[in-house]
Amino acid sequence: MKKLVLTALLTGLLPMGLSAQTPDFRAYPVAVSGQNAPIEMVAVPGGAFQMGQAAVQVQVEPFWMSATEITHDQFSAFRFEDRDSRPLPEAVSRPTAQYIDLTWGMGKEGGFPANSMKPFTALHYCHWLWKKTGVFYRLPTEAEWEYACLGGQQAATPGQGWLEANSGDAYHKVAQKQPNGYGLYDMLGNVAEWTLDDYDADYFSKLRSRPVSTFYVGPAHWESYHTARGGGFRTAADQASCRLRMEQTEDWNKRDPQEPRSKWWLTDGDFVGFRIVRPRQAPAAQEAEAFFKKFLTED
Repeated sequence: MKKLVLTALLTGLLPMGLSAQTPDFRAYPVAVSGQNAPIEMVAVPGGAFQMGQAAVQVQVEPFWMSATEITHDQFSAFRFEDRDSRPLPEAVSRPTAQYIDLTWGMGKEGGFPANSMKPFTALHYCHWLWKKTGVFYRLPTEAEWEYACLGGQQAATPGQGWLEANSGDAYHKVAQKQPNGYGLYDMLGNVAEWTLDDYDADYFSKLRSRPVSTFYVGPAHWESYHTARGGGFRTAADQASCRLRMEQTEDWNKRDPQEPRSKWWLTDGDFVGFRIVRPRQAPAAQEAEAFFKKFLTED
């Protein structure tokens, strides 16, 4: 059994029955068929911290987070059928083709962050990973993201990373800057990162009623506008911090010529991508399926 679990962790192909079992809380790679690069998952310890300017004391459950933003190399096997050597799992959807290349020439293979997708698309990727590996992955909550960004510090980190002043108006390959205290790269700048939460101006008031890291707002609808974190390559250095909350708006997709507009892509969201988390306390299979149904059922 130990050999089976170790092999499964290294390949990312954990059987369904082992999804809630973890030999050690430590970093591990996730590799699935068709990916050109594994996803390195970093162990983020639990604890407590003062979140946001509102200084809400949040209790954090331990979780894993991808060391970098999900790259095109890691995303392409989900996006393109010809990159995936195995059949698409039942009940999983692939995104439709982009009507133009939404990387806008900034880079694809070789470690560039995947970009221009809606939260709906990022969550479908998580669903695909769940079906492929038997391990539950999702977007981070706002609280998880901010805690991870702080990297073990209590104060917000000043702006650093690929930002307006040094990016050349483009994203860059991931992991070119120094990681934070948890071993996470590019938490500030490069591309902003989706969270699980619908954007809510009253977020902190709602968080106070349940100040735990697994709290999230929504979903009000499968197409709800979410909160992005971390800023992107056009964010000014004096604005970039672990506290920065970015509200998704219609302007992030204003040039989409399709009718109805794409449910997968953002024509004007070249500055946004995502990273994934895995809670240490894994949900049961039925709970995982209910989670994806709640976020991905179109009505």
